[in-house]
Amino acid sequence: MRGVSLFDRAPISQTPPLSKSCYPSSAAQPKPGRSKTSCCPVAFCRKPLPSPSPNYTSPTSPAKDNKMPRHTFTPTPLFGGALTVDLPSNFADVSKLRQVPDNQEVYIDKDGFTSIVIDITERVSSSSSSSSSSSDSPDSALERDAKALTTHLEELVGVEDAAETVQVWNTTETQISHFEDIPAYTLIATQKPKQREGERAGAPDFTALILTLIRLEKEQTDILITINVPHIKGEYDEEEIDLAMGKQGELIGDAVEYAARIWESFEVRDWGLFSEI
Repeated sequence: MRGVSLFDRAPISQTPPLSKSCYPSSAAQPKPGRSKTSCCPVAFCRKPLPSPSPNYTSPTSPAKDNKMPRHTFTPTPLFGGALTVDLPSNFADVSKLRQVPDNQEVYIDKDGFTSIVIDITERVSSSSSSSSSSSDSPDSALERDAKALTTHLEELVGVEDAAETVQVWNTTETQISHFEDIPAYTLIATQKPKQREGERAGAPDFTALILTLIRLEKEQTDILITINVPHIKGEYDEEEIDLAMGKQGELIGDAVEYAARIWESFEVRDWGLFSEI
């Protein structure tokens, strides 16, 4: 059964939620704009969020300097070539190591713990969005998409654990270069594991998630692209990370670069794929 939308219950996070304009509490508040979304963590801004601090780089706000990218990328066919995307050259195809579901492609960093998952799922709908109408306002469509993103996030992290373990830091509309008129959204979240007795050594302190949702209405399909970034003690500099102050650290910074390249390069070569999966 699908999870309850954040619009219908308390926010996912137990920390103070984002404001009505989607700004972290530490950021300067903008002038009031039009928004009919609730002030829960999953709320959309129509424009990319400005940086809470000069050092912050969000997926929709690339670094201002002109430094060369830290990573190289390789054009990668997915699902038998029906999709293509540029992925980091040092990532390996997990299907060569273990079985992966038919509706997924999974790649993992050969030199670290970060993974990228491309997941083709049934489109999330609700009673209010089961039929498309030309009379729908942009805001009502945006709200339905926000609920769909919430549902996918809850299914990813576990509905029961979400309220206690997940903090959503940033949610924005995203432009996929080859999908001019197709809505897409990205959120950045962190999840802390529940403390359990006998927990194995090497469990992450927390895992950062960059989740992009691409909504294909005609195909009744949602494409999820998830970059999972486990932060394991000793494998990262704890002093570099303070997301509330806009400090994301090296691992999340790398994931932001991966996400930006994916948005630029993701392309459908065979639309028949969505009738097969």
